[in-house]
Amino acid sequence: MMRQFLSSLTLDSRLADPLYRQIYLRIKDAIAQGTLQAGSRLPSVRGLASDLGVARATVESAYAQLIAEGFLQSRGQAGTYVSPQLQNLPVRAALAVEPMPTVTANALHPNGATQPFQLGLPALDAFPRALWQRIVGRQLRTSPLAALAHPSTQGLPELRAAIVNYLQLSRGISCRPEQVFICAGYQALLDLVIGTLLKPDDQVWLEDPGYPVTLPLFQAAGMRPVAVPVDEQGMNIASGMARAPQARMAVLTPTHQSPLGVSLSLARRMALLEWAQQQAAWVIEDDYDSEVRYHGRPLPPLKSLDRQGRVLYAGTFSKTLFPALRMAYLVVPAGQVEAFGRSSRLRGCGCPPLLQASVADFIEQGHFYRHLKRMRPIYRQRRAWLAQALEQQLAKYLTVASQDGGIQLLARFKQDGEDRRLAQDAWRCGLSVQALSDWRITEPTGTGLLMGFANFTQQNETERAVARLAELFKGRN
Repeated sequence: MMRQFLSSLTLDSRLADPLYRQIYLRIKDAIAQGTLQAGSRLPSVRGLASDLGVARATVESAYAQLIAEGFLQSRGQAGTYVSPQLQNLPVRAALAVEPMPTVTANALHPNGATQPFQLGLPALDAFPRALWQRIVGRQLRTSPLAALAHPSTQGLPELRAAIVNYLQLSRGISCRPEQVFICAGYQALLDLVIGTLLKPDDQVWLEDPGYPVTLPLFQAAGMRPVAVPVDEQGMNIASGMARAPQARMAVLTPTHQSPLGVSLSLARRMALLEWAQQQAAWVIEDDYDSEVRYHGRPLPPLKSLDRQGRVLYAGTFSKTLFPALRMAYLVVPAGQVEAFGRSSRLRGCGCPPLLQASVADFIEQGHFYRHLKRMRPIYRQRRAWLAQALEQQLAKYLTVASQDGGIQLLARFKQDGEDRRLAQDAWRCGLSVQALSDWRITEPTGTGLLMGFANFTQQNETERAVARLAELFKGRN
């Protein structure tokens, strides 16, 4: 049975569901179908992560959620097992497992890679692939023999230096290359931070609503997440201090809150920095898409205002270049360089040096700045297509939230409805929308749909996708 399960456990990065949730749902489904029986031992976290080619934290998050719900049981060093309490239960009926959405040929975007409305993807058609291929090819031809040896666990020096120059020019952040750590994506970045600065049972402020991957990652690491509501001024810092004044960390997206799209007000930025200083707490500033700005300039990053060394700045190339790079970077306070250096030596940098060197060249040769300048009007246009189509076809049901940047759009329900059910129906039809409710921890934030628009290449293509979505709304009346 276990061999049958492992052979069928495949992940699809094209799905909007994060990888940890795909693992969670497939294990839950295997229990429901009887493929994994009560009392059977699951692969170790390390072993399954290696087999699937994902970070350990991804598997840990899936296991932690299943353990919390009672489907799995951890026995320490003895391993993780399907709960024996399921032995005599009518498991299939009790679980009511939601089938995983699948990517079928007729659900794909015309380029064969993405579904309509898929979140988290930049405009893949507009990426300068020919230029990138030349840069990577040049690296392959000219790299010295030493490039084949073990790379720096902190990341290539030339890439860290390029990031320092970029942040100074574009975001007003002054730092040194030794403060920059290259990580294989956001999950690996958080794993590095948790392993360096936190200990089990520490309280951590998280935005509510917020990025769905963050909560299970901290839960899996043994932290105590504290949901802090988000309003039109961003994370409510006063609420966080009232709920958990002794928290050890706050994790937030102050420039362009994910998913509501608001900016943290300057007053709250200063209040957050003052709290962090007084409590000797840490702040992770996730600046995931500040480069994608349509109107005006964003507020200065928290990191540029930090005078006490409490802010860790997290950036990524997934939204500006392409997600398959699996490349993020972390800027740590100068006083924490040694501690993070020790942690990085234990974990290693999972980004191939060839790609790191290529990104460094892409930045240093000026291509990165030109690419960002070219992409901004493209995103502005593609968002306008989607907003116009929604207003023409779904104005009865949805209101498009205003935003100054980003590559996803929030459309709120005019009357609160079951956004989760509608999003599930959309998935079955090959439309990759997400329910706002699925990004909520506890706080009521209304209902709505989150939609990506970056890969709509024609206005009529956008209108056809919205028409398919409109049919689902009409079918509910």
